Amino acid sequence: MEIQAIIKKSKKTKDLITELNPGDIALIAHKDIDEIAALGLIEKKIKGVINIHQSISGSYPNQGPRMLVEKGILLWDNVSAEIWEKINNEDIMTLTKDHIKNIEFFLGDPLTMDDIGAMLQKAEANFNNVLDGFIENTLSYAKKEKSLVTGNVEIPQVDVKIKNRPVVVLVRGKNYKEDLLAIRSFIKEMKPVLIAVDGGADAFLEHRFKPDIIIGDMDSVSDAGLHSAKELIVHGYVDGRAPGLERLNDLGLNGKVFKAPGTSEDIAMLLAYHYQAEIIVALGTHSNMIDFLEKGRKGMASTFLVRLKIGQKLVDGKGVSILYNSPLKARSLVWLVVGMLLPFLVITFYSPTVQQIVKLFLMRLRYSF
Repeated sequence: MEIQAIIKKSKKTKDLITELNPGDIALIAHKDIDEIAALGLIEKKIKGVINIHQSISGSYPNQGPRMLVEKGILLWDNVSAEIWEKINNEDIMTLTKDHIKNIEFFLGDPLTMDDIGAMLQKAEANFNNVLDGFIENTLSYAKKEKSLVTGNVEIPQVDVKIKNRPVVVLVRGKNYKEDLLAIRSFIKEMKPVLIAVDGGADAFLEHRFKPDIIIGDMDSVSDAGLHSAKELIVHGYVDGRAPGLERLNDLGLNGKVFKAPGTSEDIAMLLAYHYQAEIIVALGTHSNMIDFLEKGRKGMASTFLVRLKIGQKLVDGKGVSILYNSPLKARSLVWLVVGMLLPFLVITFYSPTVQQIVKLFLMRLRYSF
C-alpha cells in the first residue's frame, strides 16, 4: 500500500475540517474522537487521519474511530508527537501502511475494526466508574449554578417575536442534519422561530431556512451564517467577558451579550422559555453523559437545571430521523392491504345488491366459454 496525499494539520479538528479536500490526510491532536468530528472528516472524503493522541482513551465508549474505519478511512492512532514538527501544513507526502517515506517517520499500523472493538470493550467496562464521577460533578455544579434558572440571570431583550410561537433550537449534535430534514414540513407549515446555536445556522441555510436568532460563542459559524440572522446573541462569561463580540465587530455586525454559566444550547432554550414560546423543539442537543464527554465536559449541571425548568414545553427531537427512516417490512405491508380490503369484503358478503352483481358477472363469465 502506498498513498501520496496532501497532509493538513490543526490541533482543533473542527477548524481543520473546513480546510480539508477529498483525498487529503488529516493530522490532528484529538483525544477520544467524537461522532461529530468523525462525521465532518467522513463528509470531506479524506484518505486518512493521523492522530497524535489516543483516539479511544478508554474513559468512555466514543464511536468516532469506528465510524472512520467503517468508511475505509485509515486511522493511525497515538502517533509520536514529534511528527508535528516534521510536517508543515499542506506538505505532499508518500505514506505506506506504517510509515511516511519522505521523512522516514514510523507511524505504526492503522487501526483495524478488531482493534477498535477491543478498545471499546475496555471503555464499556469502565463506564460505571466514569458515570459515578459525572453524576458527582453534575450535582456539585448544579448547586453553584442554580441561579441560572431561579431568576438571577439577566436575559437580553430580543426583537424577534417569540411569545405563543413554536421555536426550533438547532445544535450541531448527533444526527442534527437528518433530524432537521425530518421536521422540514413542520417548519414550512408552522413557521416557528428558528434559533441556531453557533454552527446550527449553517445547517439551517443548507436546508434553505434562515435563522431568526444565532446564539453562542460565534466561533464555529460561517460569515454567511452570521449575516443571515435577524439577531445575534453572544454567550458571555459571568464576569462580562464575551470573546465572540470581537468577531462580530470585525464583520461590522452588532450583537447582544447573554452572560451566563453553562452551554450555549442551554441559554438558547432558556431564552425561548423566558419569552413564552409555545413549545421548544430541540434538535442535536446534548442530553447524556457521552454527549458531554465528547465535548470535553465532565458534567451537565446547566443542562440538568434548564431541562428541569423548561421540561413542560420541551420537545426533544434528537434522533427523530431514525423513526422516520424505519423501513416498512413486507409483512407489515401485506397486513396493511388486508386491513384496507376487509371492509369491502364484509360489505360484499352481506349486501344483496353486491351479491347479485357478483352472480351476474359469474354467469356471464360461464356462458362466455
